[in-house]
Order: sequence, then C-alpha cells, then structure tokens
Amino acid sequence: MRSWAVPAVIGVAGGSTAAAFAPAQLFELAFVVIAGIIAAKLLAGRETWVLGRSLPGRAGMAGCGFLVGLASSLMGISGGSLATMMMTLYGIPIHNAVATSAGLGVPITIAGTLGYLIAGLPHQALLPPLSLGFVSVIGVVMIAPISSWIAPLGARLAHALPRRRLEIGFGLFLIAASLRFVVSLIWA
Repeated sequence: MRSWAVPAVIGVAGGSTAAAFAPAQLFELAFVVIAGIIAAKLLAGRETWVLGRSLPGRAGMAGCGFLVGLASSLMGISGGSLATMMMTLYGIPIHNAVATSAGLGVPITIAGTLGYLIAGLPHQALLPPLSLGFVSVIGVVMIAPISSWIAPLGARLAHALPRRRLEIGFGLFLIAASLRFVVSLIWA
C-alpha cells in the first residue's frame, strides 16, 4: 500500500488545485460519473471484470495511486471506495480490499484537507464563517470524531456481511449519493 500513498497524494494535489479554478459543477459531475462506475461494477457483480489476477508492479501501482488520489480529491472523499474497486479489479477479495484501502484514506484525507485549505484561501472572503479555505471547521469538528468512532464498526460489519450483500449495499448507497448531485446538476 505504501507504493500507492505518494502518487495518491500527488493526485490529490492535482484535484485540490482544480478546486481553486474549476466550477462546482465539475466536482458534482466527477462524483456522479466515478460513483456511477463503481456502483455499476458492484451491482453487476461480475467477477470476470478484472484488469489482472494480481496487483501491478511499482509503476502500475503508482498510476493506480495517482488516479485514486485525483478521483478522491475531485469527489471530496478519502479514497477507500476507489482503492477498494481498484484492488478488486486486480483480483483482491473485497473484504481484504476494504481493510487494506482504509489505510490509504489517511494520507488522502490529510493531503486533501491541506490542499483544499490552500486552494480556498484566495476565495476566503466569499466563503461561510468558520471556513479555512474550502475547509469547514465546523464540518471537521463534527465529522472527524464521529468517523473515527464509527469506522471500526463499519469494518466489522463489512467483514460480517457476505461479499455479494456488501457489494449490493455499497452500490445502492453510491447511487443514492449520486442522485443528490444529479438533481443539483439538472436544476442548477
């Protein structure tokens, strides 16, 4: 997983740099497209949808890490779902992929927070109170402790569920989350 971390952080830097210049609709569209692809793979349940039977070499892992970091940054997520999908495309069982990808979320979250903070500083006057760049201090204070508390419960639940139920549940969740952005893109 270490071979993913640095390229993932570089990808996050690219996504957070885009935040300083790109319209909000780009990020909503990125979420809908990327989450839709992941949901389609999960809901189809095709074990034959693979890129290889083992993880790629160092250069391939660096490329995967960069893509996971960039997509995570554009979606505003920590990257666990993207890394999980990437690993399952290389034949890693979903339960192992979920556990392994959780570790990648830490560097992506730290890099994303710092990147969005810096990217938003030129827009600080236009942002809501208690924002540091594009980072909401209220959001961090409320979400970080709850996420830290709930994450181990989620990992235990993921390991307790059969593989297919886990795939269907997460696929449906991604579709539901994407619909919110589809609505805002249509009525923007």
